[in-house]
Amino acid sequence: MKLPRVYPILDTESLDSRSIALETAAAAFLEGGAGILQIRHKQHWSRDFFASARTVARLCREAGAALIVNDRADFALLLDAGLHVGQDDLPPRDARRLMGPDAVIGFSSHNVAQLCAAGGEPVDYVALGPVFATASKLNPDPVTGVEEIGRCRSLVEKPLVAIGGITLENAVDVWRAGADSVAVIAGLLPSPATAHSLRERMEQWQQLVKTA
Repeated sequence: MKLPRVYPILDTESLDSRSIALETAAAAFLEGGAGILQIRHKQHWSRDFFASARTVARLCREAGAALIVNDRADFALLLDAGLHVGQDDLPPRDARRLMGPDAVIGFSSHNVAQLCAAGGEPVDYVALGPVFATASKLNPDPVTGVEEIGRCRSLVEKPLVAIGGITLENAVDVWRAGADSVAVIAGLLPSPATAHSLRERMEQWQQLVKTA
């Protein structure tokens, strides 16, 4: 698959801390040109949250953008979305059995050994990180650094997504190191965070892609 160069992650903890609703952020990023979104929700999927996620799924369909759900294959299926799993989540082969042959599945890795193993799994892309220090996880894995992206690029044929602490200031270095796409959380959340400022920030990322 060909991934968009920028991969926005709708991390609900980060959005809540800035008082931004999931649907508001999704709409703003899509209006700003996002071609893919991931819903990352580590808390309980309540009925109200599922309704919000369903709205995001509709917005993605209308915009022709892909939607990925982090961790939860059940809700990914209900939303007709793709799935992203980590090292401690549902194994990729089991995820593929559930999701079917056509669903997009991504898989996280944090070092060379995990990356090489991921290359043999039935997934569509592999993520590697954190590239830089990140505040989006309570107990993040060790930082890999940009150099590791370049070293790992030749080890896997699947599209490579870099994640962790990636900003407008350092993204070009990550792309040049060999990443096909950069997954971004905090780097897409300006302060103050409003629908207008989120759309503008996404537009800035899209402009960066054009000039990189």
